[in-house]
Amino acid sequence: MSLALREPRPLAVEPLTRAAFAPFGEVLESAGATALSINAGSTTRYHDLAQLEALGSNARTLFSLFNGQAWHSPLQIRQLERHPLGSQAFYPVDGARMLIVVAPAGELDERAIRAFISSPEQGVNYAAGTWHHPLLCLQRPGRFVVVDRGGPGQNCDERLLQHPLEACF
Repeated sequence: MSLALREPRPLAVEPLTRAAFAPFGEVLESAGATALSINAGSTTRYHDLAQLEALGSNARTLFSLFNGQAWHSPLQIRQLERHPLGSQAFYPVDGARMLIVVAPAGELDERAIRAFISSPEQGVNYAAGTWHHPLLCLQRPGRFVVVDRGGPGQNCDERLLQHPLEACF
């Protein structure tokens, strides 16, 4: 049977919290973070927000900007990807909100897929190997700082879902 012929099943969308997202990585936000006054008091540093991972020989950390297109509800989820050799962090620089669709690392278990909706002050750091949907900006285009792994090795696996999902937000 073709994947295009299957009706999507509903996917519940949850608020993004540190506790709920912990199995997949880290929520990036200043709320609750260690705040340090630096530069003679002119700057506040929110210290050590994520455990960034770049696994393998000759790996390096990349710092990029992504411009994401706007997505609207309802949204069909048909594929996920993972980066087995490093974490991948997304943080909005313009207050854009994200729909974050994830599943635990390991073999893709479609029954374990979860969806979160971020606030304008939140980003995420996907742990190495965590399945996730590519960037989904809600209602308007958005710009994101992205920190992930560069270097040799196959670091992106993509899978089509056997049973598409539909997220309403």
